[in-house]
Amino acid sequence: MRFLLSVLIFVFLGSSAWAQNVAVVGGTKISLKEFQEKYSDIKKQAINPPSAELFLEDLVRFELGVQEANKRGMKKDPMVQARFKEELYKALLEKELGKRVDRIKVKDSEMRAYYKKNPEFRSSHILVEFKPDASEKQKAVALKRAREILKEVKASKRPFEELVKLYSDDNLSKLNGGDIGFQSSVTVAPTYYSTLSRMKKNEIAGPVRTLYGYHIVKLTDIRAYQNANKKQLRAAVFNQKRKVIFDSYFKKLKSKYKVSKNTSLLKKIK
Repeated sequence: MRFLLSVLIFVFLGSSAWAQNVAVVGGTKISLKEFQEKYSDIKKQAINPPSAELFLEDLVRFELGVQEANKRGMKKDPMVQARFKEELYKALLEKELGKRVDRIKVKDSEMRAYYKKNPEFRSSHILVEFKPDASEKQKAVALKRAREILKEVKASKRPFEELVKLYSDDNLSKLNGGDIGFQSSVTVAPTYYSTLSRMKKNEIAGPVRTLYGYHIVKLTDIRAYQNANKKQLRAAVFNQKRKVIFDSYFKKLKSKYKVSKNTSLLKKIK
């Protein structure tokens, strides 16, 4: 009986202690229990967590900031509303799809199948650069120069590496004869990669347009699967499987809402 009484007293005192507040900010109370839960999370995540006193001060400042923002009516601020919508979107996806994404497994056979269609290519290039804000006239001038260089490259008996040093605007790669190493479909522009995928080893092609300008490309090697960047490859397959989950979810979601698009307006965007 005494033991039972002791337990009841302990439970009562314990729950009473949890109900006590470590701070009161305006009308908001921070209970010891709430503080303990948040502080435990911080200690699990941070390499060098703050002391309990410093963390409490952070919580107090957070509440002060929130209350001051509410006082100023910042909930109506367009920027705040945009961020709130972003958080709502992320919270929905985490709730609805988080567990399904976490369960994704990538098999070696899937990686092999993906790599067969998306191998890593090694190439060298000559870049005829145009600036991001270049006019159409300036781009046309760059294209004309690129075509002239391509014609000379194909007619010349000089090594491609020498011609790179003569003509390329890429000061970094020209030191290596234009070599940019092995690249995958996620590390170079789609137009550049698709050109390589249609080429034979040591073939020269172009001009290929990217954000940087026009490229004259030489395919120098195709990497075997066993030497491929497995980390990058696994991520690519994972993203592909995750996309299937997202596409399926939003296909169902679209059936619940009226959605219309006016894609013709996109032609006006430069």
